[in-house]
Amino acid sequence: MSGVGSMFPSEHTTYRDPATGVPVHQMTSAPCINHATYFLQSSFSPDGRELLFTSYRSGSAQLYEAGFPDGEIRQLTDAAGIHPFSAAYGPDGAVIYYVRRGTIVALDRRTLEERVVVEFADGQLGECSLSCDGEWLTAAAKKGAESGLVAGRVDGSEWRFIAFPRTVIHPQFHPLEPEWIEFAGDPAPRMHRVRRDGTGMECLYWHGNEEFVVHETFLGRTGDVVFTVWPFALRRMNWVTREISDIARFNAWHITPNKAGTAVLCDTNHPDAGLWLVDVASGERRLVCLSESSNQGSQWKTSRYALAEDFARARSEAKSGALSWMEVATDTVYGPQWTHPHPSFSGDETKVVFASDRSGWPQVYVAELG
Repeated sequence: MSGVGSMFPSEHTTYRDPATGVPVHQMTSAPCINHATYFLQSSFSPDGRELLFTSYRSGSAQLYEAGFPDGEIRQLTDAAGIHPFSAAYGPDGAVIYYVRRGTIVALDRRTLEERVVVEFADGQLGECSLSCDGEWLTAAAKKGAESGLVAGRVDGSEWRFIAFPRTVIHPQFHPLEPEWIEFAGDPAPRMHRVRRDGTGMECLYWHGNEEFVVHETFLGRTGDVVFTVWPFALRRMNWVTREISDIARFNAWHITPNKAGTAVLCDTNHPDAGLWLVDVASGERRLVCLSESSNQGSQWKTSRYALAEDFARARSEAKSGALSWMEVATDTVYGPQWTHPHPSFSGDETKVVFASDRSGWPQVYVAELG
């Protein structure tokens, strides 16, 4: 039986990574798609006792928590239309925010009662992100034929749709100046910013489709932006001057900085050389563990953005409708996303959460940094 509040036995096992010897916890084993939250969010609860993940074990994407390291698994949701990579803990861990079609929902972790924060009845929202003060939310959005993002307060007030002429992905609040939102336009040019009231829209870096800028995020509390130019370099942009500098030259892929902005965690692809921790000051890096994930997606075999012909080919291969960031289940250009590791830190930055389909099904893993 499944449903909200259902409990399941622990699926926890451990092993030593064959390359580095670090302890790795396998947190799920159900024969279905299981993955952690997106690389822009921590999958660990703020107190480090629970691990949030998405699983299709009931037939559709639902949210679950597992006690770390070997506690029971609790089902948190049982609803249609959940965006599988949208869940994020609130600052104190009492609430989980997630997207269900055009709605952002606040889930009380204690009672499992839900509150609708905001609803765009004619829209579809992407993954949501919280401001550093926990007062504001933002999410990528499509509203009818329009693309853009939405932003507003967690109490449901002051919400607005901010239009943008291309698909928007990965909107994030500045960690020191929560009135600013950085977001990606797809395809190039990629990096933009706008104030949460919709003013001040500007491109941070102008480049063409041949320069594959991806997975930009904030470099911790430095307030600068860190991004990859796939598959050549990990780079840093000064938020004020826009000066760009190399941190390291290698095929860093999905990236997650630590809070201080002194280190960047990443996975790698083509080739997959595992998960790495990069020192920002020196560019030196050390291997955390192997991912052994299949890292699917034809786009990652090139060094440019997907163009119209790429999507046409993907639609033909998938025999499905239009592809976008909202349709991760059929995305053969940039996904399927659950075949990507998407590593992220635990709150105390002593552990790394990632996904891997090495066993045939995507499962959730935690590697100890030591």
